[in-house]
Amino acid sequence: MTIENAMVLAAGLGTRMRPITDTMPKPLVPIAGKPLIDYALDALKEAGVRRTVVNVHYLAEQMEAHLSAYSGLEILISDERAALLNSGGGLVKGLKLLPEGLVYVMNADLFWAGDGKGETGNLARLARFFDPATMDMAMLLAPTEKATGHDGGDDFRLVEGGELIRAREATAETGGQGVIYAGAIVLNSRLFADAPEGAFNLNIYFDRAIKAGRLKGLLLDGDWATAGTPEAIAPAEAVVLRHRASA
Repeated sequence: MTIENAMVLAAGLGTRMRPITDTMPKPLVPIAGKPLIDYALDALKEAGVRRTVVNVHYLAEQMEAHLSAYSGLEILISDERAALLNSGGGLVKGLKLLPEGLVYVMNADLFWAGDGKGETGNLARLARFFDPATMDMAMLLAPTEKATGHDGGDDFRLVEGGELIRAREATAETGGQGVIYAGAIVLNSRLFADAPEGAFNLNIYFDRAIKAGRLKGLLLDGDWATAGTPEAIAPAEAVVLRHRASA
């Protein structure tokens, strides 16, 4: 199954990346010679996506200039200059620019290296994993031992059957594996038919799906990285360069 539409969430302020982001939006910060957002766009293109929405807010003109020069994808801009809409509100606004149906949703500042190409890549694997009969969302996950730059604990526990629960709600009886959200989801945009107006956090829908047993996850191939602060750039670049050298 090839998913042809996507949205990349890229409208954040990048405050933890200052002073670099005093003059540059975080999605354009280069990691091993490539802007952060291009890791997401390249992965989407490799997976067969043809059209993606990107939301913009901070230093939006720089984002638009970069995206207009990116080749191989039709890129639509969801403009949040007037007001940030948080992850959920921004997603809902952006999805209105796309046909209703299956989409990838990606974060602009989380990426991975070392997976396969085409049908063996992480996004293609995630699309095959998604089952609308049993899932509201399928989430790509990173095992803690394959994560670079993450300065918090586990986000979820991946338990038997692929279901996810919040790590903070896990008990000794829960079992499963501690994992980190890797920055990619597959969902059907109809999920947001009842979405509230304005700004809201996407965690509302994560928690709703968890309660219904319909948030499930897939472990990524390769290594995952995030660059949330200037100090995290070098370790993230090391991940990329290691995989480039072995390719």
